[in-house]
Amino acid sequence: MKKFIFDIDGTLTPSRKQIDLGFEVFMIKFACSYPVYLVTGSDRKKTIDQIGLDLYNRSKRVYNCAGNDIYERDNLVYRNPWTLPDEAKRFLMDELDYSQFPLKTGNHIEKRPGCINFSILGRNALFEERAIYKEWDEIHNERIDIAYRFNLEFPELFAFVGGETGVDISSKGSDKGQIIRDFSFDDELHFFGDRMDEIGNDYPLAVQVKKRGGYTYQVKGWEDTRTRLEEFPTPCLLYTSDAADDM
Repeated sequence: MKKFIFDIDGTLTPSRKQIDLGFEVFMIKFACSYPVYLVTGSDRKKTIDQIGLDLYNRSKRVYNCAGNDIYERDNLVYRNPWTLPDEAKRFLMDELDYSQFPLKTGNHIEKRPGCINFSILGRNALFEERAIYKEWDEIHNERIDIAYRFNLEFPELFAFVGGETGVDISSKGSDKGQIIRDFSFDDELHFFGDRMDEIGNDYPLAVQVKKRGGYTYQVKGWEDTRTRLEEFPTPCLLYTSDAADDM
């Protein structure tokens, strides 16, 4: 059976922004034709804020916090109790002090079930400030450098670049790749994500999907995702279109 797994930021939505309304309708109808699963670094509330409750509930399962906080509609299936060790927190606060980026907005370590998000800019930043940091980071590769050195310092943990301004950190094996355990070897998996590079937060799951003989699609945004999905036959979409023509 074909099963579709989607990252959210940069794949179904612009980073940290709400889903395009037309694409939301498309995805809800797509979920009528195929089992849809969502995996994201964000918590449940932020995920619903981004994609809407209808698409959230239409999905077979939502893996929040990289699969450390799992929901089926309103039902909590699993929550990882992990917390960040003190020595790792001190490492990150030193990085915050050493960073040459001049703007700090607060909320630099955001706790989530089973993981944390670390941001030099801070989670309180406005979208305009996020754009400034994104441009700066593309030149200086600060997040990649922090993740690389963190992984050397704490081999039992794993840091990876996610979204546009943050670094996601969890215990090793508690990244997005862990959700593969919920899928059968008979499933034909199709995984869509925007950060499948080796330090990207979609990479661990992409590796696991390929090991299962599945398919991965590194996309450049939700428009790219939609274009690729339109290649799959979707009876629900065809039925809706035919019904609209008859009206």
